[in-house]
Amino acid sequence: MAKGTIVRVTDRGFGFIKQEDGTELFFHRSQVAGNGFDKLTQGQMVTYEKGMSQRSGKEEAQQVTPA
Repeated sequence: MAKGTIVRVTDRGFGFIKQEDGTELFFHRSQVAGNGFDKLTQGQMVTYEKGMSQRSGKEEAQQVTPA
């Protein structure tokens, strides 16, 4: 699992993680473990796996959990 930092969480149900290489990776609330999306905050460390979005076909963070 990769580690990163929450850069932004929106009230529209998605956010972005700053990866260790400095790039940002999109995530959707459905990829956050349990009901944890509402508890995520900017600057928080998380672990995640990279995967391809079935909807957009682009790379996204999946199985996001607080570190």
